[in-house]
Amino acid sequence: MQLAQGELVTRISYGHDLLFRVASIQNQNAILHGEELRLEADAPLDDLKKADQKEVREIRETSRKHEMYSYRLFRQDYQLLKEKREYESTQGYNKDISFFQLPAQVLHIDGDPVYLRKCVQLYQQLGLHVHGVHVHEKEMSQQVSSLIEKIRPDILVITGHDSYSRNKGKRNDLRAYRHSYEFVETVRKARETVSQLDELVIFAGACQSHFEKLIRAGANFASSPTRINIHALDPVYIAARIAYTSFMEKVDVWDVLRNTLTGEKGVGGIETKGFLRTGIPHIQEGDDEKDTTEEDDEQQHSS
Repeated sequence: MQLAQGELVTRISYGHDLLFRVASIQNQNAILHGEELRLEADAPLDDLKKADQKEVREIRETSRKHEMYSYRLFRQDYQLLKEKREYESTQGYNKDISFFQLPAQVLHIDGDPVYLRKCVQLYQQLGLHVHGVHVHEKEMSQQVSSLIEKIRPDILVITGHDSYSRNKGKRNDLRAYRHSYEFVETVRKARETVSQLDELVIFAGACQSHFEKLIRAGANFASSPTRINIHALDPVYIAARIAYTSFMEKVDVWDVLRNTLTGEKGVGGIETKGFLRTGIPHIQEGDDEKDTTEEDDEQQHSS
């Protein structure tokens, strides 16, 4: 069977459980990237089967339903947060006051260009300012400091692909992970640049990543506490919840995790402050021209 880079396949030995993209082919082995999950694996070519269109449609439809559920859940939470902020800003009075918001700036560093595009699209749907950069996992630690200094983000997402192999070592051994070591080193470099946990909030990790090492290195949120797979979009929902929580409040960790597609088994974190600042009044476009026109009219009447 001839396979090419980018083709969608499933693994025979795993009962065709997950859909993968062929990232590269070396000799008679393929490096695989999960199509919906941030998982990297390898498999011999004779263990792979090209996914037919029916399989692809069914898997993508199931994934789309999960994504829409998380999106709706987040929008509901966002609306509640918005109503709470408006009530507190007007001190409970029924006043017709327009607000403006200063949400957080997000720097999203991703080892997968396909996932990066999906994530940037979701950030934009959620109304967040994001600077997305594709960097291979092994190069992230070398580039993160300069990117932080250039972008000056409030929230840093470090993600890509990962996996844990029992054949390579125990759970606490970083050598048993495909990219956890690189993620840990990238978090450490980021904390050398910005040390305060509430000044730069960091999410780090991918599927089956070494959660404990990432948190100890300085991440506020990380994957994966029980070494399960996480969805490609999970980091976005975490960043969004932090971005839309007031800087006067702590982010409830459980509220953050319940908006993800994976939940607390795939993602965990520590108490962290939000970033959103609300201001008044919100000046609509054209208000300046209107004010100038009114002033001109008054001057003409007085003359």
